[in-house]
Order: sequence, then structure tokens, then C-alpha cells
Amino acid sequence: MRLRTGLWTAAALAAVAAFATTGEAKTFRYATTGDILGLDPHINNEGPTNTMKGNVYGGLLHRKPDLSLEPELATEWERIDDTTWRFKLREGVTFHNGNPFNADDVVFSFKRQTQETSDMSFALSSVEDVKKIGDHEVEITTKGPDPILLLNMPNFFIVDQEFMEENNAVEVVRGAGKTNWANLNANGTGPFKVKEWVQDNRLVLERNPDYWGADQLTTNVTEAVFTPIPSDATRVAALLSGEIDLMYPVPLQDVQRLSQDPNVEVLQGPELRTIFLGFDQWRDELLDMPGSGKNPFKDVRVRKAFAHAIDLTAIQRVVMRGASAPTGLMIAPGINGFDESLNTPYEHDPELSKKLLAEAGYADGFPVTLDCPNDRYVNDEAICTSVVPMLERIGISVTLNAQTKSLHFNKIGSAEGNNTSFYMLGWTPGSYDALNMLQNIITIDGDGQGAWNSGRYSNPKVEELTDEIAVTVDEEERNAKIAEAMQIHKDDVGHLPLHQQALAWGVRSDTVEEVIQRPFNDVDLRYVTMK
Repeated sequence: MRLRTGLWTAAALAAVAAFATTGEAKTFRYATTGDILGLDPHINNEGPTNTMKGNVYGGLLHRKPDLSLEPELATEWERIDDTTWRFKLREGVTFHNGNPFNADDVVFSFKRQTQETSDMSFALSSVEDVKKIGDHEVEITTKGPDPILLLNMPNFFIVDQEFMEENNAVEVVRGAGKTNWANLNANGTGPFKVKEWVQDNRLVLERNPDYWGADQLTTNVTEAVFTPIPSDATRVAALLSGEIDLMYPVPLQDVQRLSQDPNVEVLQGPELRTIFLGFDQWRDELLDMPGSGKNPFKDVRVRKAFAHAIDLTAIQRVVMRGASAPTGLMIAPGINGFDESLNTPYEHDPELSKKLLAEAGYADGFPVTLDCPNDRYVNDEAICTSVVPMLERIGISVTLNAQTKSLHFNKIGSAEGNNTSFYMLGWTPGSYDALNMLQNIITIDGDGQGAWNSGRYSNPKVEELTDEIAVTVDEEERNAKIAEAMQIHKDDVGHLPLHQQALAWGVRSDTVEEVIQRPFNDVDLRYVTMK
């Protein structure tokens, strides 16, 4: 088995050719720490969930493993003027239920994905309107010049208008794990169809025999079985026994053990996700301090005290076993707008932390709950566990609340009104541009903004700069504005970036011929070939 990041080898193409002529069934079984958050492509903006959407649904454009874009449901496009784009749509495409795909579905999907309850509205935040020009042509008008419109198109998922209306699923129902029709039933145009989904147990996909691009696919997978396995030990045992063909992430302590198995290969590489901590900066009274009338996190000195109390090097060395890169920025190298000169982390200085707390009036500390997922990021609960004594050293009494990601995201997100004081989150900009992070994480003032700004940090200058970045076409000018916004946010300690985690997948080399490990750390079935 070989990790691929480019063209396919003769062996892989031969395997696909054999499938094409024999129709041999090929089942691919894979697992990660937690289940997807649902099948509705317009509800939740979460990595594994978005990737599963991409297996089932289509967008106007598709993002390849090298992050470049290719045509999907749109065959060609052109910019008419600064705010107008024309997209020609692919003809002869059908949804999984047989309904034809056309411009009406694109217009309907725009209206549905931009509902206030959709966490995916960020991808279309610059779009003023989508109009039907013909059955297979649409016109997209933006509110101003948009330098990254195309970069957001892979996150614009197209649904079947007739299917949604017939099943009373026009409204997007906010929250993870919802049991409404659209979140339990899928009808896309993608290369795979949903055969069965038992929440928190298994999701079974089958090859779509009517997929428009069947002759372009290199995968020979006919069925894929996705299984959430929260326990690291159980996940590793399933891979070693041959129960599954691929697992991620590999627990860092098991990398060497798996590498020594002759039938297993460990694939490692960088990820573009930044793990960070956030603070409640909007309530007048902290949830953990009822009756006090105080919210310490509104004081920048308190946020700075937390920043200087946490030892990122120790987390990298002990918790992450070296498989992370401590960071001072909310975006990773490889994201448009990354500036290495701003990437220095806050200095670890507990004595300075105590001084800052005393200056802010909290010399004796205060209580706070740290909300943390236990099945989403590499060693997420262990990271939070390590943070607790670091903060207790400066007098902060921390209660750790670690739970499965669906409950965690609902608690800290808009589904439960940002019901958190202090929390962990990870973010990979879906457009691979800094604007995505600015809009989703550190601003709140605008359409599609603040979807995951759980602490509701806001600085008027950052809000202003973000609006300007969204319509600035000149790259040098745009990057200067991004750097200015990032510096202000860093000075404010609007959030506390920890690190970028490393990718680690375990793959059965006796059953898998080829797999592409993408930098977004999720499995696109288009790029899996079985032996």
C-alpha cells in the first residue's frame, strides 16, 4: 500500500480497471473517534461531517487533495464583472432518487444554506443572490468584489428541491445529532449513496451506479462502512485484527507499535487545523460565578494571565509526544494569510500570570469550567487535563467537563446559546484562507459571521478589517489587512491558540492498495483503492 498525493500508479489503475470489467465487490471499512453530526449538508460545519457530505452530495466545485479546485456540478464559470459570476451547470446529472439536477436546485440550495440556523452559511456570506439564467446556468451576484468566492464553492452543497419540499425539510434545524428528516436521510448527486445510518454505531455507503463522473473515478470501492470507535485501544485492536482497513487518528503512543506490524502502515503528515481555547467575553456574569456580577474574562489582563500560564512546550513534549507544532496564530502555515512573523506563542511565565490576576482584582483566582471534547481532536481530553494544573498553579479553580463531540459542540455552540465560559475548539478554514477563520471565529458583526465565536469576542477594528478583507482583491494589500487583524486579536488574547496537530493514520497494507491522506485529516472515498 502506498500513500498518494499525486497521480495514481499503474497498480491502482489496474485495480480500478479490474473492477470495471468484473464488477467485483470491494468493501472498505474505516473508523475514527466519533460519529458524523448528521446527513443534512446545511447544518453542521465540522470536518468529518463535511467530508462525508462530499462523498454523498456535490458542490459546484470540488477540492482535490492538493487543495486545487476542479469542476463538479459546474462545468465552467466566468466573472462577468467585479460582483457577477456565471456558472454553467453539468447536464444529465441525477440525484440518488432519480430526480434531475438543474438550476432550480442551485437557487433553492442557496436560500436553504444561507438560513440563519445554518452553520454552513459562511461559504455564501458574500453572495447577494443566485439567479436562474437557464435550466443549466446560474448567475451569482456578490455584495462586493469577492477574491475567494471560488475557494468557498466546495462548501456550497446542492440539495434536491423537490425532495426537501416533499419531506417538509426546507427549514434547517440547528444542532448536532438532530433526528429531523433531512439529518437522517440523504439524497445527493455524489459518488456514494447512504445505505444505512445507525447513529453512533455505523454508517454504510454504497456506490452510486448512476454517478455522472463514474468513468473519472479511480476508486474501486463498492461499499464503505464507517464506524465511530471512541476508545483508542479498541480502535487499534480493530485495525490489528483486520476488522477495519483504516483508522484515524493513531494514538501517539501506538505509532511505533503499529509500524512494527507487517500488515499495517502508519501514514503521518501535517494538518492545517489549529487547536485553541476560547473565553466567554460577552456575559456580564460568568456562568461559574453566579451572584458575583463579575466576568473576569472581560478583562484582557485575565486572558493574558491564562495565556502565560499554559506551557505549550510541555503539552507538545508530554501530551502530544512531539506530534504538534505550538503556535501563536489562529491559522496554520499553508493557509492564505499566514504570517510567520506573528506566529510566536505567548511566553510561559506563571509569575507574570499571578501579577496580572492581582492587577485585575483576582489575586485569589476564581472558579471556571473548561468544556472539552473527548473524541474529536488528537488527545483532546488529555490536553485539557494537562491545562488544569497549569491554571491551578496560578490560583484558578478549574472543573473539567469532557464529553462526546456532539454534546460538546451543542453546548458551546449556538444550539444552546454558547453555554460555556472556557472551551476547546479546533478549526481548519474550509476555504484555506484566513477570512474563513476571521468570519467564523473572531467576528460577530455580519451575515454568516460568528458561527463558532462561542465566547463572542469582538473588536470594532477587527470587524472593520474583516469586512475590508472580504472585498480586497489586491493580494499584498489584503495580506497586510489580515496581519493587522491578527495582531490586534493576538494583543487582545481574543482566543488562546495552542498548536497544530499532526496527522496519523493506520492503514492495512494487505487490503488497501492506495489511499490519499489529505491535509484536512478526513477520508474522501474517491481516493481509496482496495486490493
